[in-house]
Amino acid sequence: MYLGRVAGSVWCTAQSKGLTGHRLLIVQPLTPELQPTGKQQIVTDCTGAGPGELVYWTRGKEASFPFLPTEVPTETTIVGIVDHIHIGARAPSPARSPQTPPEPVKC
Repeated sequence: MYLGRVAGSVWCTAQSKGLTGHRLLIVQPLTPELQPTGKQQIVTDCTGAGPGELVYWTRGKEASFPFLPTEVPTETTIVGIVDHIHIGARAPSPARSPQTPPEPVKC
């Protein structure tokens, strides 16, 4: 799964019949630190996400699973809206000697 932010939407006058009634959104992929990474993606939406919302999305065959039993021709789908992100303390760097205790993490 991938993290991203909804940047906008796409409207199509001509589309595959399998996409009828499904929303298409533009998502900017993000790192865990919420920094933009990579190119924006066009994704289907099964959650009702809106502009500016933080979402997680999936790629590949699994992207069509939220729409079963309907077969939707999609490569990417938003599968969740993120409420909160918590990034724990990172592991010590390999350059640090094993005898040196890790630095305390302030919460």
